Amino acid sequence: MNTAKQLSARERINALLDDNSFVEIGALVTKRNTDFNLSQKEISSDGVVTGYGIIDGNPVYVYSQDSSAGNGTIGEMHAKKIITLYDLALKVGAPVIGLIDSAGLRLQEATDALNGLGEIYLKQTMASGVIPQITAILGPCGGGLAVLSALSDFSFIAEEKGKLFVNSPNALNKNFTAKCDTSSAKFQAENGNVDFVCEDESAVIEAIRELVALLPASNEDDASYDECFDDLNRLIPAEVFSDKDTSAILKEVSDDKYFLEAKTSYAKEMVTGFLRLNGMTIGAIANRRAVKNEEGEILFEHNGTLTTKGCLKAERFVRFCDAFHIPVLSLTDTEGFQTEVMEEATVAASIAKLTYAFSSSTVPKVNLIIGKAYGSAYLTMNSKHLGADMVFALEKASVGMMDENEAVSIIYDNEPVDLKEKALEYRELQASAVSAAKRGYVDAVIDECSARKHLIYAFEMLFTKSVPAGNKKRGTV
Repeated sequence: MNTAKQLSARERINALLDDNSFVEIGALVTKRNTDFNLSQKEISSDGVVTGYGIIDGNPVYVYSQDSSAGNGTIGEMHAKKIITLYDLALKVGAPVIGLIDSAGLRLQEATDALNGLGEIYLKQTMASGVIPQITAILGPCGGGLAVLSALSDFSFIAEEKGKLFVNSPNALNKNFTAKCDTSSAKFQAENGNVDFVCEDESAVIEAIRELVALLPASNEDDASYDECFDDLNRLIPAEVFSDKDTSAILKEVSDDKYFLEAKTSYAKEMVTGFLRLNGMTIGAIANRRAVKNEEGEILFEHNGTLTTKGCLKAERFVRFCDAFHIPVLSLTDTEGFQTEVMEEATVAASIAKLTYAFSSSTVPKVNLIIGKAYGSAYLTMNSKHLGADMVFALEKASVGMMDENEAVSIIYDNEPVDLKEKALEYRELQASAVSAAKRGYVDAVIDECSARKHLIYAFEMLFTKSVPAGNKKRGTV
């Protein structure tokens, strides 16, 4: 029997942190409000345990809501404890981890509870881009608490017990839980509202420990490193790059073949996640044409176009990496934008966001073109034209306006020429990796086997990259 599902708030913290490292803050803090017989109800620690500790040598601040004390509801002093925790974390530059299990705001405290939740939002906003914020949904997380989760950088949810919602499923017009459980981990993950879905809370806790080890402590921390025992010059089998599931390629080039993918159920045509190169944490983004299970069966296929959801998924990830000085690697294999009516209503704005994210980020940026790189979709995917520091292309890659056969059929419309011959000529002159390299748009054309070492050396060279700060407050895209 798995007893992890029954952990108390303190036991969850102790399981998350290294042994005997937790130091509690505000253990004796309790409610002040006495309205509606609150004075007769004991709410231990006002429903939340707060403090700090260590995860694999990394200091973190953590709060854990206690559903056994007032249902974990947020009241005035409950919120004050979390706010105090944020103040301390911001002073020292350490991540904040919230373990959510709450029935929501405490009705007996009304405006005081609302004020407290609003002040938590404010602290989260102030901390955004300064320290990593991680939320784990281990029980109910509804109403205003759903915003608290969305303001975090990464959110985890326990598949069985976690419930995330703004409005409960039964409150939605023409819906009820049995018809569509909009609070379920599956629904929220497929719509991009959580980053990681885990089987139970013990799996959530282990996954958070894994993520914390990859991230810098704050935006003033240079980066996150681990000792690398893998061969820096390890050759990659050429057939790896024929895999349409680019998460497998990222895994292969990474140290010890390690890759942590985020938002696996959302916008599957775009991969985002973390890997290591020579021990350095790298944020990775890649176009993807297929998703496979462990047995190699194809579960999802895509045509290689950019989509609204895919661009928004990548854009937020790029902004996180840029805020915390995490270098960015992209794998490009795209041939345009998805052609659907609903996409046409939203895709331009999302493309603009991703374009802006890549263009404005100042971290080291490396792009590897592994397949097709056509049109303005190619421009958006971390191209040289948007400021990528180094761009590599595989020998088989195509870089240009469009497929050579389509191009010559337009150029020589109704003309008596050998279209096959002209297509070969067009590819050589205008649609190959070599032709792009001749114009300086690709820095090097490489073979598949040497991809790992080229990427490692590029990021090593860019380690000291520095970009002068501009004079504008922020962009508006």
